[in-house]
This record gives sequence, structure tokens and C-alpha cells, in this order.
Amino acid sequence: MAIRRAEGAGPAPWAQLEAPARLLLQALQAGPEGTRGGLGVLRKLGSGGGEPFGWGRFLEALCREEPVVEGPDCRLELKPLLLQLPRLCQRNLMSLLMAVWPSLPENRLLPVLQIAQQDPDPWLRALGELLQRDLGVGASIEGASPLSTRCQRQLRGLCMRLGQGGRMLKLLQAPDPKEGEVEKEEEDTDSQKLGKRRKDPEEEPASPEGERAPKRFRCLEREEGEDHTEERAERESSESRADGGAASPIKNQTVLRAEINEAGQNLEDAKGLVENVELPKAVQDQLSRLQQLLKTSGEGLEGAPPVELQLLHECSPSQVDLLCAQLQLPQLSDTSLLQLCSWLLALSPDLSFSNATVLTRSLFLGRILSLTSSASRLLTTALISFCAKYTYPVCRALLGPVLEAPGTGPVQMELLCCLMKALEPDTQVLMLGQILELPWKEETFLVLQSLLEQQVEMTPEKFSVLMEKLCEEGPAATTSMAYAKLMLTVMTKYQTIITETQRLGLAKALEHNTTFLRKSLQAALRHLTS
Repeated sequence: MAIRRAEGAGPAPWAQLEAPARLLLQALQAGPEGTRGGLGVLRKLGSGGGEPFGWGRFLEALCREEPVVEGPDCRLELKPLLLQLPRLCQRNLMSLLMAVWPSLPENRLLPVLQIAQQDPDPWLRALGELLQRDLGVGASIEGASPLSTRCQRQLRGLCMRLGQGGRMLKLLQAPDPKEGEVEKEEEDTDSQKLGKRRKDPEEEPASPEGERAPKRFRCLEREEGEDHTEERAERESSESRADGGAASPIKNQTVLRAEINEAGQNLEDAKGLVENVELPKAVQDQLSRLQQLLKTSGEGLEGAPPVELQLLHECSPSQVDLLCAQLQLPQLSDTSLLQLCSWLLALSPDLSFSNATVLTRSLFLGRILSLTSSASRLLTTALISFCAKYTYPVCRALLGPVLEAPGTGPVQMELLCCLMKALEPDTQVLMLGQILELPWKEETFLVLQSLLEQQVEMTPEKFSVLMEKLCEEGPAATTSMAYAKLMLTVMTKYQTIITETQRLGLAKALEHNTTFLRKSLQAALRHLTS
């Protein structure tokens, strides 16, 4: 095996890896957008018709120790490949793993995270710790933080200064009593600095409490009773916009993790409006203009979105909910819906996940549940395009509620099946994970079949969950054609990975099947043993 220096000239650390792995790491090395580039590489590999990306072999290679020359004295040491990668590549790689971890083999991922803890880079260690928490490994999330004590103290000071601006931010964990004296000194200093800045003529007049509220924060006030998770996601989105859109991987993944964890919550948890919610003044001033735009919008999708829609970035989720009601978005025609979606998708920066979730519910949920005939081409196009960009909000606010709604019928399932077939492979994996967490019924079988017909790539763990739930449904679905078709799809599309134990479970589940597909099911079952 070639011996190389840890840094400097010579072959790249990934030179000995397989071509797909080399391509992925080269994309991750391509600057701050490396994580997005890595996702693009995975998408292209998955849609090329060849073998899916071999995560097991790749993660194993990252842990493999190779001899490298270290230090000024040129010591020869064994070092895992992960720790030989350039710093930017390491960080982007860890961010990528956080985005796709549900589809990764856990037994191969954990050694990578353990190695990441050996690196001196605090950013890399923090990303690894957050990912370990996602996997349920290590310390509990509550009461713990990957931030240093000094960083936590500075963050509390920042939140306090923002709170004086009227934003009423709340700390995520209580301050350490031992740091009280230090914090008080910093607060006094900060207050003095703020006092000097308040003399700036650009600031607004003093509030009744004697404090000035900067214009940039006036529209971002939070009600005390607002949900902590939505507030945190909205705060991180606003900070990302203030930084010019260059959010850190930790910040982005915190939002993603919060959205995924809440994907199964009931619709009623987020549907009601807070009684004392008011729209920001800037939005109120443009409300009539927005109403006029929606009335006159046509099918012409060209052109930039109206500048008035940028005001959505100044609203909290509850304010967006109120705005949707006042604009009567659920009553839009399908033509206006498609026009509005094209504008929303063209907004820069992107909508926050919380606001996109509210918009998903307002634009699509009621419209889909009230369908009595097949969805129009305009509605289908709007839903597919919106889901392609805002997958997590659609998964959270639409997929579960539609599947669990008592009035769901064939036309709703037809639209969901069309959506599943149009999604990218990584998005299909997310949808499958959501469906596995829901209680199943007849309509669920139809959506699952349309999804599994695409031969969605799954980890062994996720496939085991799928097979277990399928077999559990067998005794109650002996007359269901949708269930029989779903089982036939699984046994033909995934026959190469079905284990003997799973085959026995299938045999038991199909033992009393009475549909006309019984003989086809038995033939497919026999083929699994040949």
C-alpha cells in the first residue's frame, strides 16, 4: 500500500477508493457548497440505472488505517482515512452523513463517528456528537450541548441583546450559576454599548418601556406562548439570511433534525391560530397588493416573484398561518395555485421549514382532501414541484394527514401515487420512512406499492421494519387486493434481499389469502427459495 504524507503534495487521500467514492469526496471538497454537491452526486448515481452507492464499503474505507508520514520529524503512523481528508472535506462529509443517516447502516456509521471524536477540530467533533444523538448513542440531548462553556456564555449574551430589540428570544438551557458574575459584567458592558448605539438617528423612537426596537427586529417579535421548536427553526432561518445564506452545517442540520422528529405530529397541533397574533406592519401595508396579485395571476410562469412575497421571511409560522387565512389561499383556483407556487419556489433565500410547512398545509391539504374527481394537471404539477424543493414540510404537513384522514378515497390516493412516482430517490426514502411510522390501512397499501415499484434503496434495518409490518397486516388483509398487489411487488422487486426468516413470515401472512392473486403470490413465494 502506498505511503503518503498527511498533507502536501502527492496523491489525494481517496485515490485508492472506488470511482463513486472518489467522485463523492471530490464533490465534498468543492468549497462551502460541497454538501449540496455531494447530494447531487448521490442523486445522479441513484438515477443512472447502475448499482446504488455502496455506503457500507465507503464507511468501512473511512475507518481503514493507512500508513502516513506525520510531523517535521517524518514519523510513520497509522491513521484512519477519515482523519487524512482535508478539513473542508471532513466537515462537508459529516454534514452529508447527517442529511442521509436514516439510509446508512448503523453498524458501519458508529465507528466513523468514534473516529471523528479523535480529531482536534471542534466543529467536526460537534457534528459527530449531534449525529450520535440522532442515532440514540451517547449522552442524552437534554442538559447537554456540543458548545464550549465560553461559546454558550457568548450565545446567551447575544440572545439577551436580541431580546432587548423586541424579539423576546428564549434560551434553550438554563445558565450555569457559576458563570453568573462573569455574565453580569458582560451584560453591563453590552448594555453600555447598546446605550451608545441608541443615539443613532437611524433607530426608531423609544418604546413605552424606554427601549428602542431596531427596525430589523420589529417584524420578528415572538409571542411568549409560541412553540419552541418553530421559534428555534425560524430563528436559525433568520440568522442564515443575515449571514447572506451561508449557514453552518450544524445550524442547517439542527433545523432538519427538528423537522424530521416532528413529522408524525397531528395536524391539530399546529393548525390553530394564536388569538393575539398580528401581522407585521410591513405585511399589513402590502396585504391589499398581495390580494390583488393573487386575483390577477395567470398561467404565465416567467419572471421573478413579486417583491411583496419577500415579506414572508419577516413572518413567524403563526403569522404566516394568519396571512394564508386573510389571503384565502385554500380558495385559490388551480391556475393561481400553480402561479403562486412558481413564485414561492423562486424566492431567494428559501423559505424556512416551519413557514413552508404552514404554506403546504394551507395550499394543498384542504384542496386534496376535498377532491371528488381526479386532480387537475395544474394541481399535480404544483404539488410535485413544491415537494421537490420542500420535501420535509410536505412529508410533515401532507403525507401523514392525508393517509390518516377518514375521508380519504381513490382520487386522493391517485394523486399521492403520482407524487411518489415523480420523486427523486432520496426523497422517496424519506417518504417511505414516514409511511413506516404511520398506522396502515387499505389506502396505505396503494401508496406503498407505487413507491416500492420504483425499487427504493433501503438499509437492511429499514427493510426489516417494512417486512415486519407487511407480515403483521396479513391476517387482517386476506381479501384485500391492494395488499396482495403490494406483497407481489415486494417479492418480485426485492427478492434478492429477502432473508429466510422474512420468507417464512411472508408464507404465514399469505396462508389465508383469498384474492385471485393467490396463485401468483404462491409462485413468487416458491421462487424465493429457488
